[in-house]
Amino acid sequence: MATRYYITLPDGTRARGADPDLSFKAVSADGFASELQAALRTDNLFQRWRVRQDDPDEVDERLAATDPNATVTGAQDSLHIDLVVTTSLPGDTFKQRLRLLAGSGWELRDVTAA
Repeated sequence: MATRYYITLPDGTRARGADPDLSFKAVSADGFASELQAALRTDNLFQRWRVRQDDPDEVDERLAATDPNATVTGAQDSLHIDLVVTTSLPGDTFKQRLRLLAGSGWELRDVTAA
């Protein structure tokens, strides 16, 4: 069952994770959407994060889940960026990927069934 998340990036320049190698590089709504969509559809971001952990073998493998059908759309609205994410990934996995990419520079506005 898919879930739709409505996310706001209040300031795209501050929507960056703690590790620059793992965080968003985008500067546009389409760029943020594209990077997040790739992070949900593949485990590339997860694997890059995992090898940086003190004990990579102890990382919960459930966080490696992917959703090849995930979609993300982005729109610029004045000074902030709105993202609409549709995914079947568990909420914990989705939020972990978003925190890696955006740090605390995002807000969850709403969640609905897709």
